[in-house]
Amino acid sequence: MKKYSLGALVAAGLLAGGLSAGSASAADLGGNCCADLEERIAELEATTARKGNRKVSLTISGWVAQQVVGWDDGYESNVYVGDIGGTLSSHFKFTGQATISPGWYAGYVLHIEARNKNSLGISQDWSKDPSGTDGIGLLQSFWFIKSDNLGKVSVGLQSQASDNTAILVDGSGSLVPANWVAFDYNSFYIRQSNGTLTGTKWGSTGGCVGGGALGDCNGWTQNVVRYDSPTFGGFSVSASWGEDDMWDVAARYAGEHAGFKFAAAAAYNENSSENWLPAARIGDTFQYFQVGAYLEHVPTGLFVYGAYGNSQYDLATGDSDTYYVKAGLRERWTPLGHTVLYGEYENNEASGAFANIGSDTEFNLWGLGVVQEIDAAAMSLWVSYRHLDYSNDTATSYEDFQYIKAGALINF
Repeated sequence: MKKYSLGALVAAGLLAGGLSAGSASAADLGGNCCADLEERIAELEATTARKGNRKVSLTISGWVAQQVVGWDDGYESNVYVGDIGGTLSSHFKFTGQATISPGWYAGYVLHIEARNKNSLGISQDWSKDPSGTDGIGLLQSFWFIKSDNLGKVSVGLQSQASDNTAILVDGSGSLVPANWVAFDYNSFYIRQSNGTLTGTKWGSTGGCVGGGALGDCNGWTQNVVRYDSPTFGGFSVSASWGEDDMWDVAARYAGEHAGFKFAAAAAYNENSSENWLPAARIGDTFQYFQVGAYLEHVPTGLFVYGAYGNSQYDLATGDSDTYYVKAGLRERWTPLGHTVLYGEYENNEASGAFANIGSDTEFNLWGLGVVQEIDAAAMSLWVSYRHLDYSNDTATSYEDFQYIKAGALINF
């Protein structure tokens, strides 16, 4: 007997039910009824998303994430509902690959993001959320050829080698709600102590180029050619080039020894593209180094994670140093899944071309949070608090900024 997909059979059943509900009886359909039914089923299968064709697989995955954020800038407070930031927003991804010959593969990734009140763009004025931050957007679109022994070459819109390098080593389960990028407060304006809003945004401290805010500079997907090596003894390297004069390299390690999980990664990139550099820096080259490491004692669940980033220009004076550390406990206290308790601290000091007001600036953040994983639903829920302060070498003083957020992410 010929086999059909369950969806097509159900659709065919509904069609048959519709026909039998009409004035014609089954006997009126004549001898061609089965041939007509098979033809209709073939049409339905041709328009139904499946697992790919006979040669190339298709996998659909992604997540949906939303959160509630209550904030206070010293003079104004409010509560917003929205997503968790561009590149982390709700999305769906199509991936697949085919075997060319034993050990050789070809594949693709098509990654679509669905932003809803992108937290990177919201500010004190909810109505002035920058255009383009909401809606459907293309995040990645590339093809690749991979060898088990030689590595993978990818071409197209994708994460470059230095994108998220220091972030992704964080294995605590608190990476999404707590990392060194200014996802939640990027576009909020710093307020003076007299109540006046400045023209400086909290996330502009540090002066990242190529995406990113405070941490993970060069953190937006770009059109590049990328190479990833195979993993040997826990080590791997990557490199990419593209986007009109951007190149980077990265190295990674992950392993487990004597009851400890350890992961570390470092990357360096240069970007002289006019598409990314500030107008005043066109003709210069942005240089960024980042490193991150994670250590967890598996029997107790105690962990510590840290990251460092340094930004410079080839010609302009000054630089920007960002430090981030997070420590806590990852323990399974309930059948639902692991509970993660953490505290975090971040510091940025900028000078010269990277200082926004005055010749030297300093930013500090500290926070506390809890994450509850729900394994049966592939879900994480979180509640966290953060406190931010800003200062410079002028006589002006500034209000602190604080917020509490509660949200969830569910994978599919």
